Amino acid sequence: SLNVRTVSSIHHFPLWYFHSTSALTMARIHGLLCAYWGKITRARLVSSEKRPKKVASVQDPDKNTKIARQFFDAIPYCRTLNMRLDEIGAGQAEMSMPYDERLIGDPATGVISGGAVSALMDSCGGAAVISHPDNTSATATIDLRIDYMRSATPGQRIRAKASCFHVTRSVAFVRAQAFDDDETIPVATAAGAFTFVK
Repeated sequence: SLNVRTVSSIHHFPLWYFHSTSALTMARIHGLLCAYWGKITRARLVSSEKRPKKVASVQDPDKNTKIARQFFDAIPYCRTLNMRLDEIGAGQAEMSMPYDERLIGDPATGVISGGAVSALMDSCGGAAVISHPDNTSATATIDLRIDYMRSATPGQRIRAKASCFHVTRSVAFVRAQAFDDDETIPVATAAGAFTFVK
């Protein structure tokens, strides 16, 4: 019979040993390892069947919405950019910020910097994630791709809409768009992944 000590000794053989060992010996070692891990897997399956199954709990959507508002009210750069959380709930969020001459990226045209637009979309995506009914924690951006369609019209307020459309145990996926007064063509679109805790 195969015991843990035998497998441990096999597992810790140096690499040169396997290079110099015959194919028959290697096949025997492989068979022993497969038999051992098969026993372990069957034991785990039996023990998992005996364990009581966890009942999934759904968080209070209103509580998550409140947490999201408090979270973004406390972020200094959101306040610096005068971002406003206009609508939020159940994995959906809408934020906006006013035109500000301090955020101009091109002095010749007065067009607002793309960095300010991306900050708005990033924040809006995070708000959508936090407000998701299954969320139990704050969030952080893992990845965010932004495609700029056109320049934002100088002097107009910019609004971002984000939707958390899919979640796993640890990642939330978000789509977002940014508009000025013209909603026919977005200023930018975004797709991102955020940390998530069920």
